[in-house]
Amino acid sequence: MALLASDVEALIRAALPNARITVESDDGVHFAAEVIDESFRGMNRVQQQRAVYAALKGRMDGPDGAIHALALTTKAPG
Repeated sequence: MALLASDVEALIRAALPNARITVESDDGVHFAAEVIDESFRGMNRVQQQRAVYAALKGRMDGPDGAIHALALTTKAPG
């Protein structure tokens, strides 16, 4: 089942309520997201991205995952 970019943003926002989040998708299964959050300060990129993946609550897991691909950019505010 295809998701809307707003659905993905809502999942991320539930875990990172103060983040600046931008999510785009042309087809509902391939997404690009930028997540900027103060909680990322001091984390390496892998840790930051794991925090976002955890927020997606399994939507990327396995062949039946609703999100097929996610191009993800994460960082702490500049």
